[in-house]
Amino acid sequence: MTTASSTRTNVHRLQVATVLHQFIEEKVLPGTGVTASTFWKGFDALIADLAPKNIALLAERDRLQTELDAWHSAHPGPITDMPAYKAFLEQIGYLVEQPKKVKITTANVDNELSKQAGPQLVVPITNARYALNAANARWGSLYDALYGTDVLSEDKGCEKVGKKGGYNPKRGKKVIEYARHVLDRTAPLKKGSHVGSTGYRINKAGELVVSLAEGGTSKLKDAAQLVGYQGEAKAPTSVLLAHNGLHLDLIINRDTVIGKSDAAGVCDLVLEAALSTILDLEDSVAVVDADDKVQAYGNWLGILQGTLTEAMSKGGKTFTRGLNPDRVYTAPNGTKKVTLHGRSLMFVRNVGHLMTNPAILYTAADGEIREIPEGILDAMVTTTISMHDLQRTAKDAAAGKVRNSRKGSVYIVKPKMHGPAEVAFADELFGRVEQVLGLPASTVKLGIMDEERRTSVNLKACIAAAQSRVAFINTGFLDRTGDEMHTAMQAGPMIRKGDMKTSAWIASYERNNVLVGLSCGLRGRAQIGKGMWAMPDLMKAMLEQKIAHPKAGANTAWVPSPTGATLHALHYHQLLVSDVQKELEKINATKERDSLLNGLLTIPVTATPNWTDAEKQQELDNNAQGILGYVVRWVDQGVGCSKVPDIHNIGLMEDRATLRISSQHMANWLHHGVVTQAQITETFERMAGVVDQQNAGDPLYQKMAGNFGTSMAYQAACDLVFKGLAQPSGYTEPLLHAWRLKVKAAA
Repeated sequence: MTTASSTRTNVHRLQVATVLHQFIEEKVLPGTGVTASTFWKGFDALIADLAPKNIALLAERDRLQTELDAWHSAHPGPITDMPAYKAFLEQIGYLVEQPKKVKITTANVDNELSKQAGPQLVVPITNARYALNAANARWGSLYDALYGTDVLSEDKGCEKVGKKGGYNPKRGKKVIEYARHVLDRTAPLKKGSHVGSTGYRINKAGELVVSLAEGGTSKLKDAAQLVGYQGEAKAPTSVLLAHNGLHLDLIINRDTVIGKSDAAGVCDLVLEAALSTILDLEDSVAVVDADDKVQAYGNWLGILQGTLTEAMSKGGKTFTRGLNPDRVYTAPNGTKKVTLHGRSLMFVRNVGHLMTNPAILYTAADGEIREIPEGILDAMVTTTISMHDLQRTAKDAAAGKVRNSRKGSVYIVKPKMHGPAEVAFADELFGRVEQVLGLPASTVKLGIMDEERRTSVNLKACIAAAQSRVAFINTGFLDRTGDEMHTAMQAGPMIRKGDMKTSAWIASYERNNVLVGLSCGLRGRAQIGKGMWAMPDLMKAMLEQKIAHPKAGANTAWVPSPTGATLHALHYHQLLVSDVQKELEKINATKERDSLLNGLLTIPVTATPNWTDAEKQQELDNNAQGILGYVVRWVDQGVGCSKVPDIHNIGLMEDRATLRISSQHMANWLHHGVVTQAQITETFERMAGVVDQQNAGDPLYQKMAGNFGTSMAYQAACDLVFKGLAQPSGYTEPLLHAWRLKVKAAA
């Protein structure tokens, strides 16, 4: 489907949207050393060879789903004979033979992924402000994170706004005390405490000397924790410390409001926070055509070239934000410089294998004109753009030019792959792109999202299929739950959505991901990640609960904001993840294979649904409100990810993965007669009014209530449920893209 305004440029067998053709030739290729002739000739051949393979992989998904539907229809309810079920999955090719020994050989992986452990951000690449904020979230103010969130209570006069407005010194005192206790835990002194300290200096021996509240001085228990400083040694403006592979920067400035009130002049404690960031082209964006693609690719180019900027306003002042420079310190001995990366290490998340995009049309072998598989388009363009970073040198960095990978790698997260054959295809695709661009083999590193059931049960084989590229594996509870529902759609009514978090397969899924990753040699070479904390306003709860992720052996986990990254960084100071991983490596993952596989294959259905009418309606209300709240922004405004208030007005970070769960859950209950079509329609119409009210302050918002026949967003939301069974793997993209293109065409 193309928009009326599309114009195209013919290149070989390709019909390229002119706006994309111009962007590639005028913005992307100059400076890469790749000629337009080489690019288009190679791209044309690559599409001709790989597009049919892409189509065949999707046909295999359909074949397997047909087999699964038939089996579950004949054997409804929970699995009662697991050996027979596994034999069936092996027979149809869903479950493949597990390779005996797999060790990744990935080389040239930056320390942020291989050596360090810390938070990871995921942001829509189409939003320049989010992208810049995420890139700069490598370093975050602990003072700001504590003062501005619910981590510290506002009782006993400690409100965020003081009685006279503005800064509340009483709350500030609590922040300072909290931060000093963080220093006591991460950089303890030989004697005394950082609490109430009155001064910091570096002596002639290159040691940190701390003046204590009770008088006298002390030094660090481990002198090696002092990495560097800024300013004069006897009166530093910054003291850089290291703990568990992460840095803490104590900022000293008596001329600031906070520094004036602090006995030592300390005005902040800045933590190394978001070590890495995923700039997302997939679930968190609404990118449906060439115009959208150019805007998204343009931001990736701007980030890597260091030219992306955005005008911002704060406190009544307007300023331009760009990428932070590297941080430079004097080494403790006073003779050398210490330079630390100023920005997150950037991944780019391409789309999966499913979708096509009208940005490029190609002539297939049968003469048919088809849209390009979007994952092939992303791989070629984002890697070509990355060449601007690959050509940067340490000398360029010293001259102030930004640099992403210091090891010469490109990092691409590949979502929604089903099983090892699809991972092997991604490996082949990246290899072909490298050949066209003249890059060394395995320059492009692969992040495997373990978020589809067929990948979970075959994870070791998936890693083996790209063992020279794997730099990241991650669990994704939301998409994994959506796939669970669709895969076993015919088995019966799924349990309530909230109960999914405690269902049998979840624990096996999370444990299997870590154990398999470690058995395949990821420790010290790659990231093992965990999923998102979706409630950006509930930071106290996050601080209490998200320690579970590093305790589980994950050396990264997703957070919803730079503030969340700063706070989550504290968890990686509480324990050393590499030590946790070493202990987990002692577990024989092969011996646990059967029990974990049984857990992974336990389907969350009930043979005897016994929910009350009130419970059913509550589930419908919750699902319908969430679907409408997200879809109305996606379809009408092209907003792919945002903080959407739930039915209780708690802001949740929503993207297509959450939408997949809600729509598939409603489709499942409708299919099995738990609820009726009339009930769902009534619920959607009533919840449309709720969502309209929640968005009353948005001048761009278009009401749905009373406009059910004309609101494309409302119709799209209904389609996701009423056409849910027919959607490939339960994905929402085909319907969302079709409706968004209609809205754009109408505009």
